[in-house]
Amino acid sequence: MLDLDTREWLLTNGLGSFASGTVSDVRTRTYHGWLFAATKPPSERTLLFSHLEASLEVLGNVVALGTNFWGNGQIEPTGYELLRCFDINPVPKWIWGQDNWQLTRQLVMPYGWEGSREKNHSTDAINRGCAHSRFCHRTLIQYRYEGSDTAILRLRLLIAERNFHHQQTANLGLQFSQLLGEQQICLQAKNSKNFGIPWHLRWTQGRYQTDAVWYWNYGLPEETKRGLGNKEDLYSPGYLIVTLQPGDTVTLEARVGFPDSTAGVLTGETFAEAVEAEQKRLSQIFGWSQGGAGDWGVGTGEEFSNTQYPIPNPQSPLWQQLLKASDQFIVYRASIPGPTVIAGYHWFNDWGRDTLIALPGLALVPRRFDLAKGVLRTFGHNCRHGLIPNAFLDVNGEPIYNTIDAALWWIETLGLYLEATQDWEFLAEQFPLVQQIYKAFVGGTHFNIQMDAIDGLVSWDALGVALTWMDVVIGAYPVTPRYGKPVEINALWYSALCWLSQWAERLSQLEFGEPVRLTKQAQRYAQQAEHVKTSLQKFWNPQLGYLYDTIEPDDRRNFQIRPNAVLALSLQHCAFSEQQGCQVLDLATFSLLTPYGLRSLDPGDPEYKGRYEGNQEQRDRAYHQGTVWAWLIGPYIRAWQRFYPERSLPFDWQPLLDHFLFDACLGSISEIFDGDAPHKPRGAIAQAWSVAEVIRHIK
Repeated sequence: MLDLDTREWLLTNGLGSFASGTVSDVRTRTYHGWLFAATKPPSERTLLFSHLEASLEVLGNVVALGTNFWGNGQIEPTGYELLRCFDINPVPKWIWGQDNWQLTRQLVMPYGWEGSREKNHSTDAINRGCAHSRFCHRTLIQYRYEGSDTAILRLRLLIAERNFHHQQTANLGLQFSQLLGEQQICLQAKNSKNFGIPWHLRWTQGRYQTDAVWYWNYGLPEETKRGLGNKEDLYSPGYLIVTLQPGDTVTLEARVGFPDSTAGVLTGETFAEAVEAEQKRLSQIFGWSQGGAGDWGVGTGEEFSNTQYPIPNPQSPLWQQLLKASDQFIVYRASIPGPTVIAGYHWFNDWGRDTLIALPGLALVPRRFDLAKGVLRTFGHNCRHGLIPNAFLDVNGEPIYNTIDAALWWIETLGLYLEATQDWEFLAEQFPLVQQIYKAFVGGTHFNIQMDAIDGLVSWDALGVALTWMDVVIGAYPVTPRYGKPVEINALWYSALCWLSQWAERLSQLEFGEPVRLTKQAQRYAQQAEHVKTSLQKFWNPQLGYLYDTIEPDDRRNFQIRPNAVLALSLQHCAFSEQQGCQVLDLATFSLLTPYGLRSLDPGDPEYKGRYEGNQEQRDRAYHQGTVWAWLIGPYIRAWQRFYPERSLPFDWQPLLDHFLFDACLGSISEIFDGDAPHKPRGAIAQAWSVAEVIRHIK
């Protein structure tokens, strides 16, 4: 097992579907497979196609190329021993070989929109939800044989029909039908009286042999570590036999739905065309071919200067890989309909807070202004009672609003968008919603969220929920409840009031609305912001030289050293003095800073947990109690640049960039890391705000 390379790879299609696995080609997670189809984008992700178990026969010698963990701990076969190399760019590629032969396999998951022929349809469609485009969930696989003799490649099909969070178990009620056609097979599960998702596999050459059999008791060691279900049964309806001459290829396509004559003929060139199309799509979005960033427009076609977010060399391979990673999180949500952001792979859906924090890095820095505008409009449209959704459910489901800060992050991100674009028409469109959020926080809304009439600070008090980003709840008990007045919430509130004053003044000058009324509103917001600025001094702990984390409902102060103080210093409008900011950063640098981000709690705190491991409850108790969060490096850098503009940043990018390039999920950044050295990556293998904050600040 020590020889197995279990670093991971990820492919996505812009609709929530994905494919994922490991370098050594062994499945270690419930989330490993070649086609997880999001049938209600980006939700209801279902594993249909696990993988192909390959063997190659050359001169009568048969070698198995697959590698499997089994429930009894055995590793068999051991195809990884023949694996010569693996590459992730531009798509995952494996090369197996011996002295007299070499077999290459590549996978690609084409972008999930078909049918549109508009310029930049890949972004336009997702931003507007084009009705004339259609969803397409598919994976292409290509094998190429090199050698001195004829070879026979056998590919056994392993399939499933299960929710992506769960494992499949063989039972009498679960059956799979297969209908064999000309170089294709159509498959569909049936469980009791319910029919599954129809899909089909087609190939360019070979002879299919029906041979239905269950393979029981695959082991999933990563799930064992997480204290979750760790056994899987997969069904095989048969296998494909392909005779290959040196230089031959065989291409296969797994596609959701029944066979469709409009899909075109599958040929040996189809795979290369799909890779080229994806490269072209990314180049159009990010402007690689033009030497600048693409997708500039905000609906008018006008290009805006963007000095706030200077772009590194657009031809830099590292920069292009970061942008490619960022695009994996941008998806279309059918229930809205409109663009949204997957918080992380494999198991997260879209979350309001994560989306809004990530948006500057995902959209503003690469100048995807249409995307930023579409996401802001989407979340704003779903504002209820002054709250922005924390999460969206599937079609016909009501969004979930259990967050205090998503609405404030929406205002903050709207401000950053406007600073980058000067799109004052969009401000005029959204300003009534901004005022709605303001009135809800002043007058009170769900979860007892309300402005304190005396000090002007925002508080909340609702048992059994956790409304800040430290949001773990075990049973009915939040691990870090943070009731009362959290420091970063009130820093966001102050910044929001500053934005409101600034915007009302701007709108009055541009004659969007009634100038006199808007001018008076601007003055009122400015006065209120000054009041809040004064009250924020309640968070200052002079003995520690840090900010209290919360002021609790009974007015007690929580003096734990957490990164929320750094968050409070990092916003566009900051209420704290230079001396206070420097002291906070000095202590945060000493106690919280690691090579991969900030710890969520000081290691000297008795509640600190340095390793994120164990079963679900054990991991939840460590999640915000010392675990390192990569996304927090962004707020730290912004705060440092504000209070120490002449001093070099005490952070070396190289470990985090090495992680991005060579560790965990190749070409992405993990959600979290252990608080204790060596800071092992944990959690989701690819996290939107982790990638976004690196993009926002890497030079």
